[in-house]
Formats: sequence, structure tokens, C-alpha cells
Amino acid sequence: MEVHEHAVQYHPKMSAEAYLEWEREQPYKHEYIQGEIIDMAGASFAHNHIHSNLFGAIAPHLKDKECKIFGSDLRVEVKAKESYFYPDLVIVCGDFEDADDKQDMIKNPPVVIEISSLSTQKYDAGRKKFFYMQMSSLKEYIMIDTANIAADILRKTNEGKWENEVIIDKNSSLHINTINFSLPLSDVYKNVELTSLL
Repeated sequence: MEVHEHAVQYHPKMSAEAYLEWEREQPYKHEYIQGEIIDMAGASFAHNHIHSNLFGAIAPHLKDKECKIFGSDLRVEVKAKESYFYPDLVIVCGDFEDADDKQDMIKNPPVVIEISSLSTQKYDAGRKKFFYMQMSSLKEYIMIDTANIAADILRKTNEGKWENEVIIDKNSSLHINTINFSLPLSDVYKNVELTSLL
């Protein structure tokens, strides 16, 4: 989903508890960063194509396995930073760790994928990335660009260090180590009209 960059000023700051109660009554999704409410707007054709291409390739790969992939309706709690996000795609392995008794958000995804536009790139690669990194369950944070052929992957090593890989060659493949999955970037960007070129 895209971020409505000017939405924060229209919402008063509120506690995490108040946000969750309010959010569950809203017709549209909003993210929450330490008291600030972020409106989630509609997504572009490029965003939707990439989302469809990734989901369509990963879901069959995970059939009958312990890991499952979900779209942007699954809320993720980053308890350490008192924040809540709706990743474009999230992979959960094993049992869900519910953040509360409502069963509509989790706190233990090993893989988070955000599809970034020009308007959301700074948000996805800034505080959001740093906050995701505070999650003990997270092993891979993947950002896919909608304007250029580019995948930015942040991986946690067995030693707990973070390593970054950037792929810009359409003949290369996106690797998701957690689920032993690879997909050529040409397939990730199938049917996508790029708005700029690196």
C-alpha cells in the first residue's frame, strides 16, 4: 500500500491502545508509529503487478510447508518501538504469535516485504526499516522498487549481524533464504511499466 504522506497532520496523537481500538473500527488501514497515525492510500499498477507476481510465485512454493505468505491485511506489531505496520507481504513460519487476543496481528514474522514507490521509499528505508530490525523474529527485510528494477535485501546472519544486498540486474534472482526460494527479477517485474531507469 502507498503512504498518504500528508495524513499525519489530520490525526491527533494517541496511545497504542487507543490506536488499536480506533483502527479496528476504520474502513481503511492506518499504520502507527509511536503515537503518529499514517494513512495507507491506494497502490499503483506497478505496485499491484509486483505484489501479484511475488505472491503468485511464493504461495505455491510454500504449499504444504510450515511457512505461509500473507498480504497487506495482516497487521504486524513492533512492540519494542510501540508501532504497528501493514507490510505488503509477510511470511510467517510455524505458529502465529498473536500480539493480543483479537487474532488480527502478529509479532513473529521472519520475512517482511515492502513494495516501495517514489513516495514511500524514504519511509520504508528509514524509520520503518529500523523499527522492523528490532523484531527478534525478523531474518529478512526486502524492499522492491516500483520505479526501477531493484531489490534491496537486509538479512540477519546467524551471529545476529545485519548484511545488505542490492540487486539491480534483471537477469539476477531474488533469493529469500528463510524459505529457500528464488525468483528472477524479470519475473518479479513481469507486466510492470517502470517510471524511471537506473
